[in-house]
Amino acid sequence: MKAFVMKRIGEVGLIDKPKPEAGPNDAILKPTKGLICTSDVHTVGGAIGEREDITLGHEVVGIVDSVGSEVEQFSKGDRVVVGAITPDWGSDAAQRGFPSQSHGALGGWMFANVKDGTFADYVHVNDADANLAKIPEGVKYEEAVYVTDMLSTGFAGAENAEIPLGGTVAIFAQGPVGLMATKGAALKGAGKIYAVETDPRRAELARKYGADEVIDFQETDPVERIMELTGGKGVDSSIEALGSSKTFEDCIKVTRPGGTISNIGYHGEGEFVRIPREGWGVGMSDQTINTALCPGGRVRLERLLRLIKVGKVDPTPMTTHRFSFEDIVDGFELMKTKEDDVIKPLIEF
Repeated sequence: MKAFVMKRIGEVGLIDKPKPEAGPNDAILKPTKGLICTSDVHTVGGAIGEREDITLGHEVVGIVDSVGSEVEQFSKGDRVVVGAITPDWGSDAAQRGFPSQSHGALGGWMFANVKDGTFADYVHVNDADANLAKIPEGVKYEEAVYVTDMLSTGFAGAENAEIPLGGTVAIFAQGPVGLMATKGAALKGAGKIYAVETDPRRAELARKYGADEVIDFQETDPVERIMELTGGKGVDSSIEALGSSKTFEDCIKVTRPGGTISNIGYHGEGEFVRIPREGWGVGMSDQTINTALCPGGRVRLERLLRLIKVGKVDPTPMTTHRFSFEDIVDGFELMKTKEDDVIKPLIEF
């Protein structure tokens, strides 16, 4: 089969690999649609260290090609989605309620980390009964593929922000994860949503997904503007959706004492993330900092698919470009350069 791989740090390409086989509890998925993620770019850039010929990708939907002898809920031909996070649900971390961290920090993130990812003619899925979900009738592949990561991660940002009903929230960066954090905040009942973004296309989508005010950080200091808009009080909650030390610091500065900072950004560079001493109340501001890796699991996926099916959210406006699998290198380069107003490139197998 063909697979799109990280050959080594800084180098990608299409190569031939053997088709994977399903163990007793596993499934083999034949992809139909996939999405390229900025974290794929981080990985190739060396954010998680050297990898040799590992298949990239973690956002995919498709058709079940085969299942292991112990798989009970899925059969050949089912239309399914698999989460970007595919935990070992019997691990100690899963038993403690943190399946995404199975077998160590970020250990539930297996695709393109500790095993081959999803940009291939066939994809191996561990613990299929727990990590797959059937796509409901009426939901298209190109809609469902967003629940794998963007909806799950963005909504986790809103969930972990503990936004009070009618409360205020600031969301730094309106890439696809930030946009879904904005939508998630709206669904959670935020009374006022401040989105920080400079790109006009993303700013427009932020408003579509529920932002009441979009602050262009190239025109004004977002911290000063948010404090002005909140009468100097700051927001109840803030969400860091970029993975930048600067935006993380700004989240601390704009969050009022007793508020919550929710981090869903991928901090792929630098040794440390700074906490501003005064904004943190010299360590005694009663602020809570929550972090999350994209939640996985069948129940989570089913709930997100339900939101699409009933019309609560439409993620497809984030699809700005389409590429065939044969041209995936071009799609990856576009995501790397962020040219042509790209938000999400869809891969069609």
